[in-house]
Amino acid sequence: MRSNMLTRTLVAATTVTALAAGGIAAAGTSFAAPAAAHPSVSGAAVTPQAVDNLGLSAAQAKKVQRWLKTYWHYTGSIDGKLGPNSWKAFQRCLKKYWHYTGPIDGVAGKGTIKALQRLLKSGYGYRGAVDGIAGSGTKAAFKRFADAH
Repeated sequence: MRSNMLTRTLVAATTVTALAAGGIAAAGTSFAAPAAAHPSVSGAAVTPQAVDNLGLSAAQAKKVQRWLKTYWHYTGSIDGKLGPNSWKAFQRCLKKYWHYTGPIDGVAGKGTIKALQRLLKSGYGYRGAVDGIAGSGTKAAFKRFADAH
């Protein structure tokens, strides 16, 4: 009798375990998130899309864009957003006059900021290091530059 009771207990425990595991497995798949779509890879060039006004208001950025349009072949819209096309135009200026040696890629990276800091030291009150970090001094001088144009 004892072995019969032990067998029933083991069968019941196994059944409960199997049902629980099946229920958990089913619940797990029923609540799973859909698979993420994987973007296709192409050989096309990657274009930066970031906007970096370096602390300028939209009105100040528009002044800079108008200046870039007049002198540095900026062809984008005057929208107050210094995006890649604005920075490419600015990099052309920085390359010609302020020792920018990087690519004309439209990214306001460390090299672009260093050259911008050189320009800002020349007459816009920037007194900090030419370190490629757009800190508060760089941003304040850049605002003075924008207001002057």
